[in-house]
Amino acid sequence: MTLDPMVWEQIRAGRAPDAEVVERIARSELAVLGSAGAADAGARLSASVLGAGPLERLMEDPAITDIAVNGDGRVWVDRGAGMEQVAVSLGSVAVRRAMAVRLAALAGRRLDDTAAYVDAVLPTGVRLHAILPPLVGGGPHLTLRVPARVPLSFEDLVAAGSVPVGWGPVLRGLVERRVSFLVSGGTGAGKTTLLGALLGLADQRERILVVEDVRELAVEHPHVVHLEGRSPNVEGVGEVTMVTLLRQALRMRPDRIVVGEVRGAEVRELLSALNTGHEGGAGTIHANAASDVVARIEALGALAGMSLPAVHAQVLSALAVVVQVRRHGRERTVESIGVVMGDPGGRPRVVPVLHRVRGEGGNLAGSEGSGGSEGSGSGGIGGSAEGDPAGWLALRQAARERLMALVGAEVVP
Repeated sequence: MTLDPMVWEQIRAGRAPDAEVVERIARSELAVLGSAGAADAGARLSASVLGAGPLERLMEDPAITDIAVNGDGRVWVDRGAGMEQVAVSLGSVAVRRAMAVRLAALAGRRLDDTAAYVDAVLPTGVRLHAILPPLVGGGPHLTLRVPARVPLSFEDLVAAGSVPVGWGPVLRGLVERRVSFLVSGGTGAGKTTLLGALLGLADQRERILVVEDVRELAVEHPHVVHLEGRSPNVEGVGEVTMVTLLRQALRMRPDRIVVGEVRGAEVRELLSALNTGHEGGAGTIHANAASDVVARIEALGALAGMSLPAVHAQVLSALAVVVQVRRHGRERTVESIGVVMGDPGGRPRVVPVLHRVRGEGGNLAGSEGSGGSEGSGSGGIGGSAEGDPAGWLALRQAARERLMALVGAEVVP
């Protein structure tokens, strides 16, 4: 197939020709290739100059959630059981770089030697991260997070076993009774998926303001407004931070304010918003255990210039519940539901009321909060069954009663 030199120049520069140009080129080959051949050639050309080239078919695979292209050109995918290498050839370093530049341009971002990395969302909803040498070894590295074509509903998660039997009314109650909560977990544990599914349960008359650094949260709800941050340009200007977006969201008549991921100084604005009448706020936070959430918020508060006493006071009055999620192989499950309570020294603690335990044969079952990993660490619950059994039982019972009052549902071990 012969391309016009101007089209080649656009491709080399990372500027994708529009779909009309691609269609015209495919039609010009009709006599040589026949209708079927021209259609196939057009599809391949479109993928090469308008999309992700050979990666397009991987992005269309509903089983794939993540795609990684390393500097050596090898391609890895995650189908839910960890990363595995796939046989896909992307060509030379120059070709891979042109693809990275093109994808960044499709997302409205610039990628070159002066702006050597980008974090953005493609028009298809795929989240793109790309970084160029010399910031990374070898050739360009690309990481693509592929969203589900249809966001999973809460009912989908229950049916899949991601929500333990009997926990559904508790999680529904968090949303329906406008309880403020955070979903915490490690990377790839399903935090965003669960948060989106829960927000889909909100009253249809509510106006939900979602603030994210990069848009990722999908919510099946008729009135959702997405605010997305912006990185500075190569001159170092034009940045729009999460802090700025949260302040704007407060002026947009929100019924709920949601932060896609709390990971910086915006924690101050979020806690302040939840303390000034904006009930039902929610977000996600990276923590490998619910007991680590308070320490994580303390660290983020320090970035915002907050003192520890100020952080503790804000957390105790603004945040009610922490829902912990975890990934076990292919399974992404809700592992615990805990209540934020103050210890005798005034420090907030996450007390697990419901905790999922792995039984014989690897089966998972719900149980009432117990010691385990959730009761250890600096963010633990301030005691243990061994050290203070009476205090432990009293704290657990108080947390259980508070959770029932918050969600208006019986909490059954």
